[in-house]
Amino acid sequence: MINFESQHFQKLTFKEKQIDQFLMSAQHDLKIAESTDIPDVVFKFSYDALIKLGIMLIAKKGYKVRSTAGHHVKILEKLSQLLKDEDILVLGNKMRQERNVNLYDGGFFLGEKDSLEYLEFVKSTFKKAGI
Repeated sequence: MINFESQHFQKLTFKEKQIDQFLMSAQHDLKIAESTDIPDVVFKFSYDALIKLGIMLIAKKGYKVRSTAGHHVKILEKLSQLLKDEDILVLGNKMRQERNVNLYDGGFFLGEKDSLEYLEFVKSTFKKAGI
């Protein structure tokens, strides 16, 4: 059984429509990532899709992610546990760290090869989730 710690997650029953909206938002970001050849855009929307997929799967379990410091790490941890794949935590966390460098430390330039590899990883995670 997966433990949803109360400092990071709030017990909440979502309506199916809300969960569907989370899923549509995740799929929308994934489509944006797939439809461009700009590496930074591919990376950003791939990462956002991964986080939104985690939020949706957590919501299906009856929990809402609290917006606290480190909540993306917690989303990635639970996504990895829910899909029983430790690589999701490892690669997702690497994406999170690169996103943080880009956002908070003056940026970095991700190449086309790396951004496409991240996109493939995110797409495979959606497949593992049955989406």
